[in-house]
Amino acid sequence: MAGYFEPAAGGAAIALDEVEISILRSLATQLLELIGPGAGESEDPLDALFAEGPERPPEDPALARLFPDAYGEPGRPQDDETRRLAAEFRRFTEGDLRTRKRDDLLAMVRGLDAAAQEAGAGGAVLTLKSEESKQWLGALNDLRLAIASRLDITDEQGAEKLFELPDDDPNKPMVMAYFWLGGLQESLVETLLP
Repeated sequence: MAGYFEPAAGGAAIALDEVEISILRSLATQLLELIGPGAGESEDPLDALFAEGPERPPEDPALARLFPDAYGEPGRPQDDETRRLAAEFRRFTEGDLRTRKRDDLLAMVRGLDAAAQEAGAGGAVLTLKSEESKQWLGALNDLRLAIASRLDITDEQGAEKLFELPDDDPNKPMVMAYFWLGGLQESLVETLLP
């Protein structure tokens, strides 16, 4: 294994060294903190069923990318009807979407914590079951979207320009993380294909 996911019995596996485990865990934890807890989360299933989320999109660009409006075109002004439909849709769906994104990131953190406990000087092999692979895929995608918003990447051409950044650019570590996460995501997708 060369730092990318490979098929394994019932899922996928990857060899990670201690630094890679630490970086992935740090990124996942930061995104968990940014997403935050769900509004009005309750242990009571009936309360959860009737819980409503926000009506407005998040102000933070990374969260706005993770929780976009379902109606209208990004970056274009909305008319009153489009704004009303987007608010109504968000009110009934964002809570569940936040919960799923948190669950995916928590699955990643738990997997990394387990790998860190068994990591020796050379690292550890992390093996994911099929369902865990899907959660990791969601978490990797969300991490890349959040980083892309911080780097102001909106299309493929914007991503291509990142290759031209000088090594002393302060965004270089974030750029390297963006491309590394992309490689992990692509390799994990390949393990899920028949």
